[in-house]
Amino acid sequence: MEKNNMESTIEIECTVSELANEFILAVSNAVHNTSDLIVKSIPPSLTLIYIDTLVDAKILKSHILQDLFKSQKVSPESILSTLTIPQVELSNNTNETITAMMDGALLIHVEGYSEVVLARIPTDESRALAAPENESQVIGAQVGFNESLSTNVSLIRRYIKNRDLCNEKIELGKQSKTAVAMLYIKGVASEEMVSTLRQRINDLEVDSVLDSSILEQLIDDNSLSIFPQMLLTERPDKFCAELLNGKLGVIVDGSSLAIVCPHSFLEFFQSQEDQNLRWQIATFARLLRFGAVVLSVFLTPLYVAALTFHYEVIPQTLVVPLSESRALVPFPPVIEALLLELIIELLREAGVRLPSKVGQTIGIVGGIVIGTAAVQAGITSNILIIIIALGALSSFTTPSYMMGNVIRIIRFPLILLAGLWGFYGIMLGLCFILTHLLRQTSLGSPYTAPFYPPRLIDWRDSLVRLPLPFTFKRPSNTRPEDEDKYEPEPINPEKNAQKVK
Repeated sequence: MEKNNMESTIEIECTVSELANEFILAVSNAVHNTSDLIVKSIPPSLTLIYIDTLVDAKILKSHILQDLFKSQKVSPESILSTLTIPQVELSNNTNETITAMMDGALLIHVEGYSEVVLARIPTDESRALAAPENESQVIGAQVGFNESLSTNVSLIRRYIKNRDLCNEKIELGKQSKTAVAMLYIKGVASEEMVSTLRQRINDLEVDSVLDSSILEQLIDDNSLSIFPQMLLTERPDKFCAELLNGKLGVIVDGSSLAIVCPHSFLEFFQSQEDQNLRWQIATFARLLRFGAVVLSVFLTPLYVAALTFHYEVIPQTLVVPLSESRALVPFPPVIEALLLELIIELLREAGVRLPSKVGQTIGIVGGIVIGTAAVQAGITSNILIIIIALGALSSFTTPSYMMGNVIRIIRFPLILLAGLWGFYGIMLGLCFILTHLLRQTSLGSPYTAPFYPPRLIDWRDSLVRLPLPFTFKRPSNTRPEDEDKYEPEPINPEKNAQKVK
């Protein structure tokens, strides 16, 4: 069996046969006589071979066939000069021609010549550009990536009209042959990081990479960690802003999400809209998001710990309402909290999987009905329902969907620790999370930057966002070659042009 495979490989890698019948036979055998393989003969000596589902039929009829009929001489060189489409080349390697055909190329073979004309006319079937669904914003661009690699790169080049914007094409997947684009700005991005990311992608030996989220898990620093180390975004403006900060981007053909790296933990709670707002409003929004994350993670565990072990920390004015609310509840606080958290997650998952209109109805009606029925049946208390609802609402403030999932998950072990050891269990869980975060890196860059290791200059655009003239430095965790984004001196109104009298 291995011998047959070797013979097949040798046959495919040989030069193109001058005889049309032999070349057609080699191509047909290579693609196992697939039903959508089209072979057309144009007298006296031309043969067109292509995959019907991969080429653009309009361009084939309106451009290529008309150009071929106009050609006076029949040779690969004359056809190359006659065709008016942009992507045309010659090849004398059968394996190369078949690979190009699977990528949407038309093969034009001329009898008596050992070269084939490759006319690349792939179909352009993609979803129309639309507003991002998972990263919406009020002020700023309202367009998101789609599943077409060429369209996504075009969007990026519209934002960054710079000749130093590099676009490196890489093919991944032994079976899928997926096109991947690595983008960065030369002279801004660190050459060391560029080489590291390039090597990580090139070293992958996988059958297929069908989405950016899969590639992100394959090339991140620690695949065992629950925390994402690279950003997945569907916003071109966010992607370009990160490239201008000295970061690197990766786009996978067929995916509407782009990868940005390196990315620190704190940056997952920053939105691109923060740059479009006044610095006071942006700072308030960032503090609100981070406070909501702390509330979402620790509010329910604190409730469980206080009612299980630490009654003395409960204010006296809340003791009576809490006692009355839990009078008929048969479960301990930890079981009660876990039960409600699981119900919330079930409602959330059901709302996502169902059609949008039905999902919203299930989420709202199901939450109200189940919550009311649970209180009336004595399964849970009113106060815990309020706490669980606040925690669930706070988890939605995270701009990154991937980090929002992490916030949802880490609540469960903290609730269990609070039920076992109270506040000591919560502190144990917090210490474990902090230690884990301090050990993480993103493309070799510290995950907890700029707080550890401390870089005071980067604090200007972290939890708070100072006015733009004060944030003229690029983030130091990216180790950019060009550190300044713009001149640090703010505009002086006294230097304005004098009014003409």
